[in-house]
Amino acid sequence: MTPSTDMAARVVAFIDIGTNSVRLLGVRIFPNHSYTVLTQLKHTVRLGEGEFDDRCLQPQAIDRAVLVCQQFATLARTSGAEEIIAVATAATREAKNQRAFLDRLRQEAKLDVRVVSGLEEARLIYLGVASGVHLGDKQGLFVDIGGGSTEIIIGTHHHHRYLNSLKLGAIRLTTEQLPAGDGPVATKHYERLRRYVHHNMVHLVRELRDYHIDLAIGSSGTIENLADVAARMYLERERQPDDVLSRAHLQQLIPVLCSLSLEERRKVPGLNSARADIIIGGAVILQTLMEALGVRSIRVTDRGLRDGLLVDYLVRQDHAPLIDELSVRKRSVLQFGRACQFNEAHARLTAQLALSLFDSGRAAQLHHLGSWERELLEYAALLHHIGAFVTFSNYQAHTYYLIRNAELLGFDQTEIAIMATVALYHRKSLPRKKHPEFAALNKRSQQIVRRLATLLRLAECLDRSQAGHVSHAYFERLDYKQVRLNLYATQDCQIEVWGVEKHLDAFAKVFEHRFDIHVQHAMGEAIQAAALQESFPFTTSEAL
Repeated sequence: MTPSTDMAARVVAFIDIGTNSVRLLGVRIFPNHSYTVLTQLKHTVRLGEGEFDDRCLQPQAIDRAVLVCQQFATLARTSGAEEIIAVATAATREAKNQRAFLDRLRQEAKLDVRVVSGLEEARLIYLGVASGVHLGDKQGLFVDIGGGSTEIIIGTHHHHRYLNSLKLGAIRLTTEQLPAGDGPVATKHYERLRRYVHHNMVHLVRELRDYHIDLAIGSSGTIENLADVAARMYLERERQPDDVLSRAHLQQLIPVLCSLSLEERRKVPGLNSARADIIIGGAVILQTLMEALGVRSIRVTDRGLRDGLLVDYLVRQDHAPLIDELSVRKRSVLQFGRACQFNEAHARLTAQLALSLFDSGRAAQLHHLGSWERELLEYAALLHHIGAFVTFSNYQAHTYYLIRNAELLGFDQTEIAIMATVALYHRKSLPRKKHPEFAALNKRSQQIVRRLATLLRLAECLDRSQAGHVSHAYFERLDYKQVRLNLYATQDCQIEVWGVEKHLDAFAKVFEHRFDIHVQHAMGEAIQAAALQESFPFTTSEAL
């Protein structure tokens, strides 16, 4: 995310002390509710190694964890962090010598660490994952397989409806249930492990039968690694952001991993060598859960508890009381626009005009696009001018680059490409097949871009002066090949009309219709405000 230059910004760091790894997230939070990620680090410390036999953190594991936390805390403070929020999970909460570990963190790393319960861990994971994926009106199953516990959540985009934390984790299972040694895992040992996991999931599975599950989302290094290996092995390529891990591929993969020695597993393409010794323990948890719940595939995300700490922090701040009332996609778009210091009033009005043209154009049978394309048009319109943050000259090209590389949350690669390309072609030339940005799209996406970019061209021209002179616009069918563009203006809008007239030929080429323009000076400021509020029921002072 492109950084803002607001001097009142503050830096906050979040540290997640897990059973297997310690993670750091450093962000700069701006008064306009945008934020920039400064640092994301992860280091494997194996805090839970050897713990689950006698429930004591081992001295070497404590030393490793304290050293990494000390380094992360120093880095955060050097980066200007005014506040460091640190939590510890399963390994620490179950340790008999928890107090000694926390005291060392306080003394040597200057960290006051909060130990969270299993349910709180599940809640934070839900916040982190749900804030970065697009669920729409679907209900999801969230699965996070850690080193010492597995968190299970059922929730929609806005609310979790079920939280649970099982004492099943990749390190715990490996330590307690798999035989020692570096050789392959025999089939009988794996089947015994499955029965053990299934027995410990019986109550969970019974409870989850009452919930409808539309899709499953998996977080944690274990699930990411399994998906990485499956992609290499069965898709013959590296995993892409939109890929899922199918149960069928997982069932094929596990016997392969079991047949290998530890040294051979470390060399498996896509598998983190540091996770090779515990990957089978994690795999059996995922396989058993997917089979018990009838889940055929699971989406993979790299978000998790540390992202949830950030979301939870923002929710608790006075300036962000409504963070969970916006969709992931809209919040991500507006945060990015504000980080690029966009003219928010112009962006919102342009988007409102573009959506009105889209809706009335559909009613006038100019196109047959649906709600998905409409949503992408809205976001492209909100971001169409952010390239001016770099330079006004040829700003649409900079807008394209920024959108393609912003890592907006909740979007897949196709959606990002469509939005960026719509913004690219909202001025100057129409898309051509020889243009590399346009040629990179599939045929359907090209057709969508041509139509949405043309509507955005008109909407941009209708607020050309960025003064809000045109408050509303819509198409009206006149005859078979002719429509009328009705404009409601609060002041003289001749500049806007001239701008629209320049695109008459482009419109005719894309929509195969001509249009004339009718201006009515009838819509007052109150009506204009009502129209904006209907399309954007939140203000710039509301939280993201």
